[in-house]
Formats: sequence, C-alpha cells, structure tokens
Amino acid sequence: MTHRIHPSILNANLASLDAEIRRIPSADAIHVDVMDNHFVPNLTLGLPVVECLRANHPGTFLDAHLMIENADAHAPAYAEAGCESVTFHLEASQAPIRTARQIRSLGARASLGLRPQTPIEPLADLITEFDMILIMTVDPGFGGQAFLDVMLPKIRRTRAIVEASGQEIWIQVDGGVSEATIERCVDAGADVFVAGSAVFRAEDPDAMVRGLKAMAGARCGGH
Repeated sequence: MTHRIHPSILNANLASLDAEIRRIPSADAIHVDVMDNHFVPNLTLGLPVVECLRANHPGTFLDAHLMIENADAHAPAYAEAGCESVTFHLEASQAPIRTARQIRSLGARASLGLRPQTPIEPLADLITEFDMILIMTVDPGFGGQAFLDVMLPKIRRTRAIVEASGQEIWIQVDGGVSEATIERCVDAGADVFVAGSAVFRAEDPDAMVRGLKAMAGARCGGH
C-alpha cells in the first residue's frame, strides 16, 4: 500500500503561501482547506487563491477540501481550476453522485468527506463513485485540534467497504495527524494523511513530512 502525506496549508503562514509550499518538496500533495464560515465556523480562502496556487505551482498535486455549503454548485469549479483532487462533504451535498461524476468528467479525482458523526455504512453501495473517502478525525473547522481515537473503528469499517468493492479508493484522515497518531491510522487502514500543525510547526517541515511517510511505511510493512 502506498502512503501519501498531504500537508494542510491551514497551519502555514497564509501570507507567504508560495514560500511555505517550497519548504515541503517531499509532500505528495498540498491540502487546501476551503471554508465559508457557514458549513464550518471559520473563513479561509477560496477559488481565486486556489487559481493562483495552481499557476504558481504547476507541478504540485492540489488536494482541495471544501468545507462549504451548497457543495454541488461550487465543487466542479475547483476541478476546472486545476485541482487534482476535490473533496466535498456529504453533509453539504444534495446530489453527491452527480457532483462526483461532474468532478471526474473535468479530470479530477472525486472525494467525499464525512464529519465525525456521519456513518460510512450508507455509502457502501455507492463507494465506487468516489476516488477517495475523507474521514474527519476532528470536528472540521479549525487546525490544531486533538485526534479523536473514537474514529479508528470508522476507518476500519471504511477499509472493509473499500476492500469489498475491489476498487482502489484512497482513505484519507484529516485532523490531529502527527508522529503520535499516524501509526494508529495506518493500523486502521488509512493511506492518505493530512498533517497541518505537525508539519508547519516543526523546525524542519520537510523532514517531518519524510518522517511521517517513513513511519507509515514501516508500520504497514510490519503487518
């Protein structure tokens, strides 16, 4: 299993994003949190900033995480802007399959995000409509929160559903991922890890990215 580290720029210096991204060349992607102060109680950045990031970092995999209301109307625009992966939340979508198919038709990976309290089981028959499932391991909205261990069984159930589908669907975890928690996430079946404060508050952010990836790989290799 390939493990991917997607540092979240929510915890970076937002006034110097280009420089911050250059500090983490070992990252597999840049995780871009888009918040509208409605779906979550925080306001971050939107489509114009994403378009600038795409233009300034043409070779970088952009992983957009939309924590916004009315996701069906807005998510395709992030695929059009050149994001390689677009995550929208089930709780903010009235037509998740249609929206996922729109995102895929625009050449991006379609990903579905779930708040901690949203179960995975109702999605079992629909799982192949998505390229990734994002399991929030904190309540979405703010960086730096403590990892919720109670989400580990949900990650395991998601892995079982993905395995049963026979498709290669990534399982991403977001929230409190660090050296102290990544091994538990690997054990539960996650393979894509969003790390924000653990990376950007480290003395050497890129060394932290490499370290987290090494820990994930070693943990998986030991099973």
